[in-house]
Amino acid sequence: MNLKPINDRVVIKPAPAEEKTKGGIIIPDTAKEKPQRGEVVAVGPGKEGKPVSVKPGDIVLYGKYAGQEFTLDGEDYLIMREDDILVVLES
Repeated sequence: MNLKPINDRVVIKPAPAEEKTKGGIIIPDTAKEKPQRGEVVAVGPGKEGKPVSVKPGDIVLYGKYAGQEFTLDGEDYLIMREDDILVVLES
């Protein structure tokens, strides 16, 4: 299925939550932090003549409680406004 967000909305596929600490301790599901990093999957056309500044494939950081979660075809996604994205990571 093709996703086409409206206005300045962005669809993000969150990175998986960490399974282990750096010391090798396994983190139980109840203690895992929500990921704050993900990959942009789809972007809207922008709002009020201002285009969206991220593009599909960008890796971004966003606020801990930003966006609305949804599941499509068994995959988890977030949809949020472009303003909720804090940083685009560049390699």
